[in-house]
Parts: sequence; C-alpha cells; structure tokens
Amino acid sequence: MNRIPLEKIREHREPVCGKCKTVLPVDKPVIVTDSSFATDVGQSTLPVLLDLWADWCGPCRYIAPVVNELAREMIGRVRVAKLNIEENPVTPARYNVQSIPTLLIIKDGDEIDRIVGVQPKAAIVSRLEKALSRSPA
Repeated sequence: MNRIPLEKIREHREPVCGKCKTVLPVDKPVIVTDSSFATDVGQSTLPVLLDLWADWCGPCRYIAPVVNELAREMIGRVRVAKLNIEENPVTPARYNVQSIPTLLIIKDGDEIDRIVGVQPKAAIVSRLEKALSRSPA
C-alpha cells in the first residue's frame, strides 16, 4: 500500500506507486470490486464514502459529478470509492442494498451511515462531517 504525504498532493505533485510507478488517482474516486473491497474499503485508515451505482441508472449518472467533486474536496479526510453493482453483486448483497444510487459511509470497516437516492451535495457533506466527528468505538 502506498502512503502519499498530503502536502505533496496540495503541491499538485502527481503521486506514483512506489513499486510499479503507475500514477495513483488520489483526487478521483477509487474503483472498488468485490475482490478488492476488503483492502480498498475495509482496511482504509480514512472513512470511506462508497458510491454503489450501475450504468443504466439515471440518478446514478446525475450524482456522479458530486461524488467526483467530493473526492477532490475531501482529499486526505475521506476516501471516495465507487462500486458497480452489476459487475460486483456480492458487496451490495452483503450490505443489503435495495436501490441505487446508495452511498455508504464506512469507518473502521463498519457501515456508519447510508444515503439512499439523489441528495444535494450539502446534505452529503453534512453526513460526512458527522461521520468524521464520531470518535472511534
């Protein structure tokens, strides 16, 4: 796992993998799969905003730019991730996701909040701020 100093990101330096030198997408949502979920979300040191979506979902496409903005704006405070439910059915089933878009806020591997449907950006930010202010269990 790569560790990227926040000051380097703020200097607009492009972070790369220490091993393979691939550019790391820190200001974009991380694409999560069923197989990468445990590492990308479960082991994250930051709270994770997980966007569960599908290609055919109009509201999912509507909220996608907001999710992308949050990835840039909350860098270093929240990890933003996306999971396509069509390609990855195990994780949505595990969290009993009934409709999309669904945004899960996961902290220390546990779901602490769920936002279902399209919500204004301010409402999502408010819920994230509450999650960030919660003390560890």
